[in-house]
Order: sequence, then C-alpha cells, then structure tokens
Amino acid sequence: MREQPAFGRRLKALRAERGLSQSALAGEEISTGYLSRLESGARQPTDRVITYLARQLGVEPAAFEEAPHSGSLAQALSLAMSSDSDEATENLIAVLERADGEDAILRWQALWLASVHWRQRGERGEEQACLEELVRIADEQALPELQCRARSHLARSLRSTGEVSRAISIAVDAHRLAKNARLSVSDTGGALLTLVSVEAEAGRLPDARAHADELAELMEGRSGVLAAEALWSVATVRFRQGDHEVAMTYLERAMQELESRVDLTLWLRLRLAAASLCLQITPPRTSHCREYLEAAAGALSLVGTPVLCQELLTLQTHLAFEEGRFAAARAAYDELSGHDLRLSYRDRIRLHILDCRLMLREGREEEAIRRLKELGEEARQESNIDLAAEIWRILAEALEDVHRDRPVRRGRSAAKK
Repeated sequence: MREQPAFGRRLKALRAERGLSQSALAGEEISTGYLSRLESGARQPTDRVITYLARQLGVEPAAFEEAPHSGSLAQALSLAMSSDSDEATENLIAVLERADGEDAILRWQALWLASVHWRQRGERGEEQACLEELVRIADEQALPELQCRARSHLARSLRSTGEVSRAISIAVDAHRLAKNARLSVSDTGGALLTLVSVEAEAGRLPDARAHADELAELMEGRSGVLAAEALWSVATVRFRQGDHEVAMTYLERAMQELESRVDLTLWLRLRLAAASLCLQITPPRTSHCREYLEAAAGALSLVGTPVLCQELLTLQTHLAFEEGRFAAARAAYDELSGHDLRLSYRDRIRLHILDCRLMLREGREEEAIRRLKELGEEARQESNIDLAAEIWRILAEALEDVHRDRPVRRGRSAAKK
C-alpha cells in the first residue's frame, strides 16, 4: 500500500508527463472513476492496482514513492526558488500541505510559486485554491501590493475557466486597490491588464476600451514585458469591437516590442495569439497563420508546457479546417479530445464549435445542431456574450443550410422512386 494523497499526486504527475488521458491509463482493468479517486487521494491503492498502473505507465512501482520532503517550509522554499526543476516545486507543494503555524509571509511566497506551477500545467482548480489563500493572507497582512497581485491573478484564472462575473468583481477590486494605494506602474498595469481582459471576455467592450486606453497611457514611452502585454490587451479589445486591422497592428507592435531572449514564453504566446486572430478574420489569413504557428512551434521545444502544446495543436486544428483539410482537422480534434483539455474556457468552447462544424460536413446535422444549442446556452449562462453570439450565428447558418438542402434531398429521393 502507498500513502495518500502522495500516491495520487505522484500518479497524476506521471500520467501528465506521458500525455495520457485518464481513460487511456485506466485501460480495461480499472474504471476512470476509480482512477480519478486514486488521483484525488480519496481511495487507497492496492498492490495489484499499483503493479498494473506501473505497467501502463512503463515505470517501476517504486516510481510512485515521492522523494523525502525537505524538512521546513523555509528550506523547501529556498530549494524551489533556487532551482528550475519541477521536483523542487513539487516538494515545496508537499511540504506546504503539511506546514502548520509557519510565518504568513513565508507561506505567501510558497503559495505564489505553487500557483505558478499549477497554472503552467493547466491545473486551474489547484491554482485557484492557492490564489484564494493568497488573497486571504494578503488581506490579513493588509499589504496593498500583495492584495492587488493576488486578486489580479485570481481574476485571470477565473476568466480562463469561464467564471467571468466573479472575475470582474475581483479585477475591479484589484484596480481600485492599485489606484487608492498609488502602487507602482507594474502593479497598476498588471491590475489594468486583468480588468481589460475580463471585461472584454464578458462583452463589456465600452468599459474594456476605456480601461485599455488608460493602460496605453500608463505604458506610454515604456518597453519590455508589461508594455508588450499592454499592446496585446489593446489588440484584444479592438478585435472584439470589430477593428480587425487595428487589432493586428497593435499585436504586431507587441511582437516587435519583445525580443525572445527577454521572455521566450510570452514571445511564443504572442505568436499563438496572432495566429488565432488570423483565423478569426474574414476571410481567414491562413498563410500568415501558418507562419506564426511555425515560429511558435520552434520555441515550444524550449519552453513548452502542456497548456501551450494543446494551444498550438488547437490552432493547427482550426487551420486545417479553414484550409479545407477536413480529415486532418478531424484527426487533430480526436487527438486533442483524447487528453485532459487544459485550454482556457474560450478556447475549449471554440474547439467544440469546430467539432460541430465538422459534424455538419460529415452529415451529422441533428447532433451538431443539438450540441451548438447546448454550447450557446452554456456561454450565455456564463455571461460570455460575444462567444454566445458567435455560436448562435453558426447555429443559424447551419439551420439555414439544412433547410436549403432538404428540398434537394427530397427531390433526389423522389427521383429514385
């Protein structure tokens, strides 16, 4: 037997490293429900299950045993901050779970590192749990900088999972804290970046435009990472307002602003964003999209995370569809759906929309229409207005195509008789 929750944590990490879904790892001998409970620590594994899972993962049973944890939280934090290894951060998280009565600021630093670790892996539930505690500690310490930073990151995480209404409330608080306490340009800019992104996601475009202008004014004459992110944020708002050419201009400026040696991950994400915009413009700029994706793929080998890998494959799937390579698009979609999707809420919904568009081409009209209705209602309930509008537009076009084709089909059936 192995101790829980350490076994489940290690099992989940090994599965993620190999890019396996829960169903692929479970195979035919155990259920995905049982595997999920093992990973959450709710069930204790038997020796037979451990042997089976080790065989499925291609490891020895000893691989499930976590390395001994470095004693104190201070020691584990020092090791994690001075190392780029995942093992050091995972050790910190394990020590953090057991730490009790530690200095609040020390715990805050450890939780911050843990939240970054979970975000990079697309584990939004774990990330948000860390960020909720970060907000609580920051409030207890009454430190405006920490209060602002924790809220900004929590709002971003909530936006990515579709919890837009709560994200707006928290982002507004972060912005208010930054202004009232007259925080640094970095903290104020970070709060504005978050506020603009959640307002745009919720379809509150006039508010997003006003705050984007405020952000642009704040960043005037500055360069570097925050300036590039500000330009990206302005581009997003302009695109949602329908100013596609202006949006692309801002995004191109952001890419020119940031050299890869300064922040390769952001450099990569900007190119993924540019590729996404190219596909959403009418008509899609597929050649430009391909160029951006090829550049991003080159950087992915150096800074690739599970989230970034899925984002790249998702855009490659959309590109295949727009280029008329429908079989390739279906194969790529099936590959993505075989894994635990770690995409943002918007990207997941748009991927499901693409699946529906493929269904329509495959003659599965009723299934596609039913699924589009479900997606539209889900987006509406999450207050994601512009995404819901996109879904309803595609649904209307699908219904129009179906009604137009029906007389043709009836005519062909009559001719056969």
